[in-house]
Amino acid sequence: MALGLTLAILGGAFAIIFAGIGSAIGIGLAGQASSGVLSEDPDKFGSLLLLVALPGTQGIYGFLSAFLVILKLGLTGGSVVMPSVYQGWQIFIACLPIAFTGLLSGIHQGKVCTSGVYMVAKQPKDMMKPVIFAALVETYAVLGLLITIILLNGIQL
Repeated sequence: MALGLTLAILGGAFAIIFAGIGSAIGIGLAGQASSGVLSEDPDKFGSLLLLVALPGTQGIYGFLSAFLVILKLGLTGGSVVMPSVYQGWQIFIACLPIAFTGLLSGIHQGKVCTSGVYMVAKQPKDMMKPVIFAALVETYAVLGLLITIILLNGIQL
């Protein structure tokens, strides 16, 4: 019985860890580029902030998924649900879509945002164009989150 609970918690941990890693790398890439641009033109801070922050959403999606697992298992208080090993595997696997889409899209969104930073450095009035490109990458993290939520809701404990 404890193995099922461990697998389920591990699934939630994977969701936040991998999506968080993707966000951290993506924000790091865009932040480094923005710091370089800001060293020459500090007035562009407002324009660049959105491009730096965008890759952080994958970490939020991973956090949300992990929180849903915690709620499903009753770990916030009250009685803890003890899933079977089979149910633990179900929860673990349900967390994988956001774990991997968050990891990969966070990194690639950071690369798109980094390119956008360079564009804004030369064409400040076109700031929304790279944001739209970055949002296209975001779509896949949103789909990963959606599938994780649907799968988690379908698991009966």
